[in-house]
Amino acid sequence: MKKTSLFASLAAVALMFSCASDPYKGLDPKLAADLQANIAAAGENGKELLAAITQAPEAQKEGMAYLIAYMPEGDRDTLKADFLLEEVGWAYKARETFPWTKALPDSIFYNDVLPYASMDEHRETWRAMFWEKLYPLVDSITDVRAAIDTINKQLQYLVKVEYNTKREKPNQSPAESMRQGMASCSGLSILLTDAFRTMGIPSRIAGTPLWVSKEGNHNWTEIWIDGDWYFTEYYPTPALNHSWFLERAGKADKSDPIYWMYATSWKPTGLHFPMVWDMENKNVPGIDVTDFYIDLYNAQMAEAKNGAPVVIRVFKTKDGGRSSADRVAQDVKVVDADGNMVAAGKTAGPTADMNDYLTLYLPFDRELKAQFTDASGAVQSADIKTPKAAKEGEELTPIEIELYAE
Repeated sequence: MKKTSLFASLAAVALMFSCASDPYKGLDPKLAADLQANIAAAGENGKELLAAITQAPEAQKEGMAYLIAYMPEGDRDTLKADFLLEEVGWAYKARETFPWTKALPDSIFYNDVLPYASMDEHRETWRAMFWEKLYPLVDSITDVRAAIDTINKQLQYLVKVEYNTKREKPNQSPAESMRQGMASCSGLSILLTDAFRTMGIPSRIAGTPLWVSKEGNHNWTEIWIDGDWYFTEYYPTPALNHSWFLERAGKADKSDPIYWMYATSWKPTGLHFPMVWDMENKNVPGIDVTDFYIDLYNAQMAEAKNGAPVVIRVFKTKDGGRSSADRVAQDVKVVDADGNMVAAGKTAGPTADMNDYLTLYLPFDRELKAQFTDASGAVQSADIKTPKAAKEGEELTPIEIELYAE
Protein backbone atom coordinates (compact mmCIF):
# COMPACT_ATOMS: atom_id res chain seq x y z
CA MET A 1 0.00 0.00 0.00
CA LYS A 2 1.36 3.43 -0.83
CA LYS A 3 1.67 6.24 1.73
CA THR A 4 -1.76 7.58 0.89
CA SER A 5 -4.24 6.19 3.41
CA LEU A 6 -6.96 3.82 2.31
CA PHE A 7 -9.59 6.36 3.43
CA ALA A 8 -8.02 9.10 1.34
CA SER A 9 -7.69 6.79 -1.67
CA LEU A 10 -11.32 5.72 -1.43
CA ALA A 11 -12.37 9.34 -1.17
CA ALA A 12 -10.36 10.17 -4.28
CA VAL A 13 -11.91 7.24 -6.13
CA ALA A 14 -15.38 8.35 -5.07
CA LEU A 15 -14.64 11.82 -6.48
CA MET A 16 -13.43 10.32 -9.76
CA PHE A 17 -16.59 8.21 -9.95
CA SER A 18 -18.79 11.26 -9.50
CA CYS A 19 -16.92 13.11 -12.20
CA ALA A 20 -17.33 10.14 -14.54
CA SER A 21 -21.13 10.04 -14.11
CA ASP A 22 -20.93 6.70 -12.29
CA PRO A 23 -20.20 4.23 -15.12
CA TYR A 24 -20.84 1.35 -12.68
CA LYS A 25 -24.51 1.92 -12.16
CA GLY A 26 -26.26 -1.46 -12.15
CA LEU A 27 -23.03 -3.41 -11.47
CA ASP A 28 -23.28 -6.34 -9.05
CA PRO A 29 -22.68 -4.80 -5.57
CA LYS A 30 -19.93 -7.30 -4.64
CA LEU A 31 -18.10 -6.74 -7.91
CA ALA A 32 -18.45 -2.96 -7.52
CA ALA A 33 -17.05 -3.09 -4.00
CA ASP A 34 -14.09 -5.25 -5.03
CA LEU A 35 -13.43 -3.00 -8.01
CA GLN A 36 -13.44 0.21 -5.99
CA ALA A 37 -11.17 -1.32 -3.34
CA ASN A 38 -8.61 -2.45 -5.91
CA ILE A 39 -8.59 0.91 -7.68
CA ALA A 40 -8.13 2.66 -4.34
CA ALA A 41 -5.24 0.35 -3.44
CA ALA A 42 -3.54 1.19 -6.74
CA GLY A 43 -2.74 4.71 -5.55
CA GLU A 44 -1.50 6.88 -8.42
CA ASN A 45 -2.19 4.14 -10.97
CA GLY A 46 -5.84 4.18 -9.95
CA LYS A 47 -6.45 6.88 -12.55
CA GLU A 48 -5.29 4.48 -15.28
CA LEU A 49 -7.66 1.77 -14.08
CA LEU A 50 -10.54 4.20 -13.86
CA ALA A 51 -9.72 5.48 -17.36
CA ALA A 52 -9.96 1.91 -18.65
CA ILE A 53 -13.43 1.57 -17.09
CA THR A 54 -14.74 4.91 -18.30
CA GLN A 55 -13.36 4.52 -21.84
CA ALA A 56 -14.53 0.93 -22.33
CA PRO A 57 -17.58 0.56 -24.59
CA GLU A 58 -20.77 -0.01 -22.61
CA ALA A 59 -20.96 -3.70 -23.57
CA GLN A 60 -17.42 -4.23 -22.24
CA LYS A 61 -17.66 -2.36 -18.92
CA GLU A 62 -18.68 -5.30 -16.74
CA GLY A 63 -15.89 -7.46 -18.15
CA MET A 64 -13.37 -4.67 -17.62
CA ALA A 65 -14.65 -4.25 -14.08
CA TYR A 66 -14.14 -7.97 -13.38
CA LEU A 67 -10.62 -7.88 -14.83
CA ILE A 68 -9.56 -4.89 -12.73
CA ALA A 69 -11.33 -5.96 -9.55
CA TYR A 70 -9.32 -9.18 -9.31
CA MET A 71 -6.02 -8.32 -10.97
CA PRO A 72 -2.92 -9.01 -8.86
CA GLU A 73 -1.09 -6.26 -7.04
CA GLY A 74 1.78 -5.97 -9.51
CA ASP A 75 -0.64 -5.39 -12.40
CA ARG A 76 -2.92 -3.17 -10.37
CA ASP A 77 -0.08 -0.76 -9.65
CA THR A 78 1.49 -0.65 -13.12
CA LEU A 79 -0.81 -1.55 -16.03
CA LYS A 80 -2.07 1.31 -18.15
CA ALA A 81 -5.49 1.98 -19.61
CA ASP A 82 -4.35 1.52 -23.21
CA PHE A 83 -3.05 -1.99 -22.50
CA LEU A 84 -6.29 -3.05 -20.81
CA LEU A 85 -8.53 -1.50 -23.44
CA GLU A 86 -6.66 -3.25 -26.26
CA GLU A 87 -6.71 -6.72 -24.68
CA VAL A 88 -10.33 -6.48 -23.56
CA GLY A 89 -11.34 -5.16 -26.98
CA TRP A 90 -9.86 -8.22 -28.70
CA ALA A 91 -11.56 -10.57 -26.22
CA TYR A 92 -14.95 -9.01 -26.98
CA LYS A 93 -14.23 -9.16 -30.69
CA ALA A 94 -13.95 -12.94 -30.24
CA ARG A 95 -17.27 -12.94 -28.40
CA GLU A 96 -18.91 -11.11 -31.25
CA THR A 97 -17.30 -13.36 -33.89
CA PHE A 98 -17.46 -16.99 -32.77
CA PRO A 99 -20.67 -18.89 -31.99
CA TRP A 100 -19.06 -20.83 -29.13
CA THR A 101 -17.97 -17.59 -27.44
CA LYS A 102 -21.38 -15.98 -27.85
CA ALA A 103 -22.90 -18.94 -26.00
CA LEU A 104 -20.57 -18.72 -22.98
CA PRO A 105 -21.87 -17.80 -19.52
CA ASP A 106 -20.46 -14.45 -18.40
CA SER A 107 -18.69 -16.12 -15.48
CA ILE A 108 -16.66 -18.37 -17.80
CA PHE A 109 -15.96 -15.63 -20.34
CA TYR A 110 -14.76 -13.23 -17.64
CA ASN A 111 -12.56 -15.74 -15.80
CA ASP A 112 -11.15 -17.89 -18.61
CA VAL A 113 -11.26 -15.90 -21.87
CA LEU A 114 -10.88 -12.26 -20.84
CA PRO A 115 -7.66 -12.41 -18.70
CA TYR A 116 -4.46 -11.17 -20.34
CA ALA A 117 -2.25 -13.56 -18.30
CA SER A 118 -2.34 -16.97 -16.67
CA MET A 119 0.52 -16.97 -14.18
CA ASP A 120 3.35 -14.51 -13.48
CA GLU A 121 4.62 -14.28 -17.07
CA HIS A 122 5.67 -10.92 -18.53
CA ARG A 123 2.63 -8.84 -19.44
CA GLU A 124 2.33 -8.10 -23.15
CA THR A 125 -0.32 -7.62 -25.82
CA TRP A 126 -0.60 -10.99 -27.58
CA ARG A 127 -4.15 -11.23 -28.91
CA ALA A 128 -3.58 -9.27 -32.12
CA MET A 129 -0.65 -11.53 -33.01
CA PHE A 130 -2.58 -14.74 -32.33
CA TRP A 131 -5.66 -13.42 -34.16
CA GLU A 132 -3.63 -12.83 -37.31
CA LYS A 133 -2.21 -16.35 -37.18
CA LEU A 134 -5.30 -18.30 -36.09
CA TYR A 135 -8.39 -16.56 -37.41
CA PRO A 136 -7.85 -17.74 -41.03
CA LEU A 137 -7.83 -21.34 -39.71
CA VAL A 138 -11.12 -21.17 -37.81
CA ASP A 139 -13.17 -18.44 -39.51
CA SER A 140 -15.40 -20.98 -41.27
CA ILE A 141 -15.63 -23.44 -38.34
CA THR A 142 -18.83 -23.50 -36.29
CA ASP A 143 -18.07 -26.38 -33.90
CA VAL A 144 -15.84 -25.56 -30.93
CA ARG A 145 -14.31 -29.05 -30.82
CA ALA A 146 -13.19 -28.72 -34.41
CA ALA A 147 -11.73 -25.29 -33.63
CA ILE A 148 -9.84 -26.70 -30.63
CA ASP A 149 -8.48 -29.57 -32.69
CA THR A 150 -7.35 -27.23 -35.47
CA ILE A 151 -5.61 -24.77 -33.14
CA ASN A 152 -3.99 -27.55 -31.12
CA LYS A 153 -2.54 -29.26 -34.18
CA GLN A 154 -1.35 -26.13 -36.02
CA LEU A 155 -0.06 -23.81 -33.29
CA GLN A 156 3.43 -25.30 -33.00
CA TYR A 157 4.01 -24.77 -36.73
CA LEU A 158 2.71 -21.20 -36.64
CA VAL A 159 4.75 -20.00 -33.65
CA LYS A 160 7.79 -22.25 -34.28
CA VAL A 161 8.44 -22.98 -30.61
CA GLU A 162 9.68 -26.35 -29.33
CA TYR A 163 10.14 -27.84 -25.91
CA ASN A 164 13.72 -27.29 -24.76
CA THR A 165 15.27 -27.15 -21.28
CA LYS A 166 17.75 -24.53 -22.57
CA ARG A 167 15.00 -21.85 -22.65
CA GLU A 168 15.82 -18.68 -20.72
CA LYS A 169 13.20 -19.16 -18.00
CA PRO A 170 10.22 -21.42 -17.28
CA ASN A 171 7.47 -18.78 -17.20
CA GLN A 172 8.00 -17.18 -20.60
CA SER A 173 5.45 -15.00 -22.32
CA PRO A 174 4.48 -15.80 -25.93
CA ALA A 175 6.89 -13.22 -27.35
CA GLU A 176 9.76 -14.47 -25.19
CA SER A 177 9.21 -18.07 -26.30
CA MET A 178 8.82 -17.14 -29.97
CA ARG A 179 12.01 -15.05 -29.89
CA GLN A 180 13.99 -18.06 -28.65
CA GLY A 181 12.04 -20.76 -30.49
CA MET A 182 11.97 -22.78 -27.28
CA ALA A 183 10.05 -23.03 -24.02
CA SER A 184 9.41 -25.20 -20.99
CA CYS A 185 6.15 -27.05 -20.45
CA SER A 186 4.93 -23.92 -18.64
CA GLY A 187 5.87 -21.65 -21.54
CA LEU A 188 4.23 -24.00 -24.02
CA SER A 189 1.08 -24.06 -21.88
CA ILE A 190 1.00 -20.27 -21.81
CA LEU A 191 1.26 -20.20 -25.62
CA LEU A 192 -1.58 -22.68 -26.06
CA THR A 193 -3.84 -21.11 -23.43
CA ASP A 194 -3.38 -17.64 -24.93
CA ALA A 195 -4.08 -18.97 -28.42
CA PHE A 196 -7.33 -20.58 -27.27
CA ARG A 197 -8.40 -17.44 -25.41
CA THR A 198 -7.74 -15.28 -28.47
CA MET A 199 -10.17 -17.43 -30.43
CA GLY A 200 -12.76 -17.11 -27.66
CA ILE A 201 -12.26 -20.60 -26.21
CA PRO A 202 -12.18 -20.71 -22.39
CA SER A 203 -8.79 -21.97 -21.29
CA ARG A 204 -6.64 -22.15 -18.18
CA ILE A 205 -3.37 -23.72 -17.10
CA ALA A 206 -3.30 -26.83 -14.93
CA GLY A 207 -0.37 -28.58 -13.32
CA THR A 208 1.31 -30.06 -10.29
CA PRO A 209 4.34 -28.82 -8.35
CA LEU A 210 5.53 -32.41 -7.84
CA TRP A 211 4.48 -35.85 -9.03
CA VAL A 212 3.96 -38.34 -6.25
CA SER A 213 6.74 -40.38 -7.93
CA LYS A 214 9.07 -37.40 -7.24
CA GLU A 215 9.78 -37.03 -10.99
CA GLY A 216 9.52 -33.27 -11.10
CA ASN A 217 6.65 -30.93 -11.93
CA HIS A 218 4.52 -30.38 -15.01
CA ASN A 219 2.03 -27.86 -16.44
CA TRP A 220 -0.51 -28.29 -19.24
CA THR A 221 -3.67 -26.68 -20.64
CA GLU A 222 -7.38 -27.16 -19.95
CA ILE A 223 -10.29 -26.04 -22.12
CA TRP A 224 -13.98 -25.63 -21.25
CA ILE A 225 -16.61 -27.20 -23.52
CA ASP A 226 -20.34 -27.10 -22.76
CA GLY A 227 -19.99 -27.07 -19.00
CA ASP A 228 -17.01 -29.41 -18.56
CA TRP A 229 -13.24 -28.99 -18.42
CA TYR A 230 -10.97 -31.16 -20.57
CA PHE A 231 -7.19 -31.28 -20.78
CA THR A 232 -4.78 -31.18 -23.69
CA GLU A 233 -1.17 -30.15 -24.35
CA TYR A 234 0.88 -28.10 -26.80
CA TYR A 235 1.82 -31.39 -28.48
CA PRO A 236 -1.67 -32.86 -28.77
CA THR A 237 -2.76 -36.48 -28.51
CA PRO A 238 -5.49 -37.79 -30.85
CA ALA A 239 -8.18 -37.18 -28.21
CA LEU A 240 -8.80 -34.81 -25.31
CA ASN A 241 -8.25 -36.12 -21.77
CA HIS A 242 -5.51 -38.52 -22.90
CA SER A 243 -1.83 -37.98 -22.26
CA TRP A 244 1.32 -39.60 -20.93
CA PHE A 245 0.95 -37.87 -17.56
CA LEU A 246 -2.58 -39.00 -16.68
CA GLU A 247 -1.36 -42.08 -14.84
CA ARG A 248 0.83 -39.93 -12.61
CA ALA A 249 -1.91 -37.38 -12.06
CA GLY A 250 -4.34 -40.18 -11.25
CA LYS A 251 -2.06 -41.45 -8.50
CA ALA A 252 -1.81 -38.10 -6.72
CA ASP A 253 -1.55 -38.12 -2.92
CA LYS A 254 -4.51 -36.16 -1.58
CA SER A 255 -2.95 -35.98 1.90
CA ASP A 256 -0.21 -33.55 0.78
CA PRO A 257 -0.90 -30.38 -1.29
CA ILE A 258 2.54 -30.58 -2.92
CA TYR A 259 1.19 -33.55 -4.93
CA TRP A 260 -2.17 -32.03 -5.85
CA MET A 261 -3.29 -31.05 -9.34
CA TYR A 262 -4.16 -27.34 -9.63
CA ALA A 263 -5.84 -25.11 -12.21
CA THR A 264 -5.43 -21.34 -12.52
CA SER A 265 -8.21 -18.84 -11.90
CA TRP A 266 -8.45 -15.07 -12.32
CA LYS A 267 -10.87 -14.51 -9.46
CA PRO A 268 -9.49 -15.35 -5.99
CA THR A 269 -10.47 -18.78 -4.71
CA GLY A 270 -8.85 -18.96 -1.28
CA LEU A 271 -6.15 -21.19 -2.79
CA HIS A 272 -3.09 -20.28 -4.85
CA PHE A 273 -1.59 -21.94 -7.93
CA PRO A 274 1.94 -23.11 -7.00
CA MET A 275 4.72 -22.09 -9.40
CA VAL A 276 7.89 -24.08 -8.80
CA TRP A 277 10.15 -21.24 -10.00
CA ASP A 278 8.69 -18.98 -7.28
CA MET A 279 6.98 -21.06 -4.62
CA GLU A 280 6.61 -18.03 -2.32
CA ASN A 281 4.43 -16.28 -4.91
CA LYS A 282 0.80 -16.64 -3.87
CA ASN A 283 -0.64 -14.07 -6.29
CA VAL A 284 -2.09 -16.55 -8.80
CA PRO A 285 -5.42 -17.98 -7.59
CA GLY A 286 -5.75 -21.74 -7.88
CA ILE A 287 -8.40 -24.45 -7.94
CA ASP A 288 -7.87 -27.97 -6.58
CA VAL A 289 -8.67 -30.30 -9.48
CA THR A 290 -6.96 -33.42 -8.08
CA ASP A 291 -10.16 -35.43 -7.80
CA PHE A 292 -10.95 -34.82 -11.46
CA TYR A 293 -7.68 -36.41 -12.56
CA ILE A 294 -7.92 -39.28 -10.09
CA ASP A 295 -11.47 -40.08 -11.20
CA LEU A 296 -10.59 -39.75 -14.89
CA TYR A 297 -7.57 -42.03 -14.56
CA ASN A 298 -9.56 -44.67 -12.65
CA ALA A 299 -12.34 -44.56 -15.25
CA GLN A 300 -9.90 -44.96 -18.14
CA MET A 301 -8.06 -47.78 -16.39
CA ALA A 302 -11.34 -49.59 -15.78
CA GLU A 303 -12.02 -49.43 -19.52
CA ALA A 304 -8.48 -50.37 -20.54
CA LYS A 305 -7.47 -53.93 -21.27
CA ASN A 306 -5.92 -55.52 -18.20
CA GLY A 307 -2.20 -56.02 -18.70
CA ALA A 308 1.38 -55.48 -17.60
CA PRO A 309 2.80 -51.94 -17.95
CA VAL A 310 5.72 -51.70 -20.39
CA VAL A 311 7.65 -48.45 -20.96
CA ILE A 312 9.31 -48.15 -24.39
CA ARG A 313 11.91 -45.55 -25.38
CA VAL A 314 13.84 -45.17 -28.64
CA PHE A 315 17.31 -43.59 -28.60
CA LYS A 316 19.60 -42.64 -31.46
CA THR A 317 22.26 -45.27 -30.71
CA LYS A 318 22.84 -48.03 -28.17
CA ASP A 319 26.11 -46.54 -26.94
CA GLY A 320 25.05 -42.88 -27.16
CA GLY A 321 23.51 -40.54 -24.64
CA ARG A 322 20.22 -40.86 -22.82
CA SER A 323 19.29 -37.19 -22.56
CA SER A 324 16.10 -35.65 -23.95
CA ALA A 325 17.97 -34.66 -27.12
CA ASP A 326 18.98 -38.29 -27.71
CA ARG A 327 15.40 -39.59 -27.91
CA VAL A 328 13.71 -40.49 -31.19
CA ALA A 329 10.00 -40.18 -31.97
CA GLN A 330 9.20 -43.52 -33.56
CA ASP A 331 6.11 -45.60 -34.34
CA VAL A 332 6.61 -48.90 -32.52
CA LYS A 333 4.53 -52.05 -32.57
CA VAL A 334 4.50 -55.06 -30.24
CA VAL A 335 4.02 -58.47 -31.88
CA ASP A 336 3.66 -62.04 -30.68
CA ALA A 337 5.67 -65.09 -31.82
CA ASP A 338 3.53 -65.41 -34.97
CA GLY A 339 4.02 -61.77 -35.93
CA ASN A 340 0.51 -60.71 -34.94
CA MET A 341 0.33 -57.16 -33.64
CA VAL A 342 -0.60 -56.96 -29.94
CA ALA A 343 -0.21 -53.20 -29.38
CA ALA A 344 1.30 -50.09 -30.96
CA GLY A 345 2.24 -46.54 -30.08
CA LYS A 346 4.66 -43.69 -30.73
CA THR A 347 7.64 -42.95 -28.53
CA ALA A 348 8.47 -39.44 -27.36
CA GLY A 349 11.06 -37.49 -29.33
CA PRO A 350 13.54 -34.78 -28.28
CA THR A 351 10.94 -32.00 -28.14
CA ALA A 352 8.55 -33.84 -25.82
CA ASP A 353 8.54 -33.30 -22.07
CA MET A 354 11.37 -35.20 -20.39
CA ASN A 355 8.86 -37.18 -18.32
CA ASP A 356 6.92 -38.24 -21.40
CA TYR A 357 7.36 -41.85 -22.50
CA LEU A 358 5.32 -44.49 -24.28
CA THR A 359 3.56 -46.86 -21.86
CA LEU A 360 1.67 -49.89 -23.19
CA TYR A 361 -0.34 -52.42 -21.19
CA LEU A 362 0.48 -55.84 -22.61
CA PRO A 363 -1.01 -59.30 -21.98
CA PHE A 364 0.32 -61.12 -18.94
CA ASP A 365 2.74 -64.06 -19.10
CA ARG A 366 3.66 -63.66 -22.76
CA GLU A 367 6.85 -63.55 -24.82
CA LEU A 368 6.60 -60.62 -27.21
CA LYS A 369 8.74 -58.30 -29.32
CA ALA A 370 8.78 -54.51 -29.61
CA GLN A 371 9.94 -53.50 -33.08
CA PHE A 372 10.11 -50.89 -35.81
CA THR A 373 11.74 -50.54 -39.22
CA ASP A 374 14.59 -48.01 -39.31
CA ALA A 375 15.54 -45.62 -42.13
CA SER A 376 17.70 -48.24 -43.83
CA GLY A 377 14.87 -50.79 -43.90
CA ALA A 378 16.30 -52.94 -41.09
CA VAL A 379 13.97 -54.14 -38.34
CA GLN A 380 15.06 -53.07 -34.86
CA SER A 381 13.56 -55.15 -32.06
CA ALA A 382 13.73 -55.99 -28.36
CA ASP A 383 12.31 -58.98 -26.50
CA ILE A 384 9.64 -58.50 -23.84
CA LYS A 385 8.68 -61.11 -21.24
CA THR A 386 5.63 -59.96 -19.33
CA PRO A 387 4.97 -61.19 -15.79
CA LYS A 388 2.04 -63.20 -14.54
CA ALA A 389 -1.07 -61.30 -13.54
CA ALA A 390 -0.74 -59.21 -10.41
CA LYS A 391 -2.45 -60.24 -7.23
CA GLU A 392 -5.41 -58.16 -6.10
CA GLY A 393 -4.16 -54.83 -4.80
CA GLU A 394 -0.63 -55.40 -6.15
CA GLU A 395 0.85 -52.70 -8.39
CA LEU A 396 3.32 -53.92 -10.99
CA THR A 397 6.58 -52.11 -11.67
CA PRO A 398 6.75 -51.15 -15.38
CA ILE A 399 9.10 -53.14 -17.60
CA GLU A 400 11.51 -50.72 -19.34
CA ILE A 401 12.51 -51.40 -22.95
CA GLU A 402 15.05 -49.53 -25.11
CA LEU A 403 15.24 -49.57 -28.91
CA TYR A 404 17.82 -47.84 -31.10
CA ALA A 405 17.40 -45.99 -34.37
CA GLU A 406 20.92 -46.84 -35.56
